[in-house]
Amino acid sequence: MYPVKLSCAQVELREFTSADIDGVLAVYGDPAVTEHLSFEPRTRDQVVATLNSVMTAAKAEPRTEYSLAAASVATGDVIGFARLAIDAQHPGQSSAQLGFALRADHWRQGLGAETVRLLLQLGFAELGLHRLWGARSPDNNGSGRLMTRLGMIEEGRIRGHIRIGDGWRDSIVHSILEEEWRTA
Repeated sequence: MYPVKLSCAQVELREFTSADIDGVLAVYGDPAVTEHLSFEPRTRDQVVATLNSVMTAAKAEPRTEYSLAAASVATGDVIGFARLAIDAQHPGQSSAQLGFALRADHWRQGLGAETVRLLLQLGFAELGLHRLWGARSPDNNGSGRLMTRLGMIEEGRIRGHIRIGDGWRDSIVHSILEEEWRTA
């Protein structure tokens, strides 16, 4: 599916363009935003490389990576990064991991919930997937509350899951099945 363009009241998911570098840098370059992500803050060069990679992956056939700009409907500005990665090793399983990150100046405005709702719509309604799951830092309680509010079930903890800097971090996994999403 290319190009992707889905929207809610305040957020639109769309394909990235090279004009989105500064918007992504405002997300991935911010230590407050990356505190609970699986990587350290990124430099401008790293953001450029990331965008080049996701723009190439967007045109792959079959497409298994949906890294999308979460943009403001009102302004078109990038306010976040949204991702849906289909399990390429087991494509028949119809499962994908979702992830999202918003600019810190857009937190607590309902935009994260809209972004995740759009990812769920993409996965279930557009791509016909059976299961979507996300992993969060154990300290990211806001993300946990958001996923629970949207019908995702906390499945458990993956110990020593992510290496960040000199240490290992656990992850808390949440998931939702297509039939649960339809009835929510």
